[in-house]
Amino acid sequence: MRRLTNFAKMCGCGLLFALCTATAAHRLLAQPAASAPVTIGVSGPLTGQYAQYGAQWKKGFDYALEEINGAGGIGGRPLQYVFEDTQSDPRQSVAVARKFVGDRRIVAEVGDFSSAASMAASPIYQAGGLVQFGFTGDMGLKRLAVLYLNSDWGRTAKDLFAVAVAARGGQVVGAEGYLADEKDFRSAIVRVRDANPDAIALISYYPDGAQIARQIHNAGLPQPIIAGGSIYSPKFLELGGDAVEGVITNVPFFPDDPRPTVQRFVAGFTARQGVQPDAYNGRAYDTFILLAAVMRQFGVQRGQIKEGLGNIKDVPSVVYGSVTFDPTTRRVANPFVSRIVVKDGRWAAWDGKPVARR
Repeated sequence: MRRLTNFAKMCGCGLLFALCTATAAHRLLAQPAASAPVTIGVSGPLTGQYAQYGAQWKKGFDYALEEINGAGGIGGRPLQYVFEDTQSDPRQSVAVARKFVGDRRIVAEVGDFSSAASMAASPIYQAGGLVQFGFTGDMGLKRLAVLYLNSDWGRTAKDLFAVAVAARGGQVVGAEGYLADEKDFRSAIVRVRDANPDAIALISYYPDGAQIARQIHNAGLPQPIIAGGSIYSPKFLELGGDAVEGVITNVPFFPDDPRPTVQRFVAGFTARQGVQPDAYNGRAYDTFILLAAVMRQFGVQRGQIKEGLGNIKDVPSVVYGSVTFDPTTRRVANPFVSRIVVKDGRWAAWDGKPVARR
């Protein structure tokens, strides 16, 4: 399940440099004013079925900017972001990528929410030399059935999950894909039941994951449910009700984590927003804090940011503990992960013991 969480990744970007013989005056005009904002482009869902995730991102981004700019910004320049709504649709993410690459104010891009939207836009960011920064357990179970969103992300996550299960001596005894707009999962659940699994794994987002859990509950299946961290949201609890009691997942951020860095962030965010942060708030906050650290140390040009992300070391992180990128995988090395469970209608730290489903 560790690979199912939406870990932050840095996509490789080509650098396009050109030598020129421009006059000193021309070069001076091409440079941003010393007080001009440093701008990050964000692509993601502000409308559509995943809009809640975009709203959660914005709260995390805004809180990070308060902290960054309150501490002097980037060399005295304020940090800001431009958020373009893609609905996590690959066609829209491609259009936004072209827009961001062509806008020289944009020094790095953050997003998209879905892997399909991110992958569609990646070649454009790579060709344009613009960093694209995407911010989703072993329980002794031997036979697992999987219900997965039939998308590029879902299929890849399902395959990785099967490999991880096999490496631990288990077996995926059934795998049922579904489309994003499906509402009736009863036929798939019957096939999962007939596979006689020890547990059922969901590779879902919170809307579909909650609905599947409800229908599993209504079908009377007693098996425990485990899920990828992509379902972690207050909305999963709201939509799932009693049916999601006992669902287990792992997440890179949990507000009850006792680490001082986490608790400082939770206290400040809660005071500012009136609610505790969730994983998507935390990821968004962490991403801007990391990019600010890179810019301060390596510079704000596109190429400097790409180089900096590959060389930055041990940046304190509320999500990962600390951030150092693995140059081979282009992911955070040795990320911290919390195991959590729905208990009494809320997310709680999981102690490794099964929780009775209602």
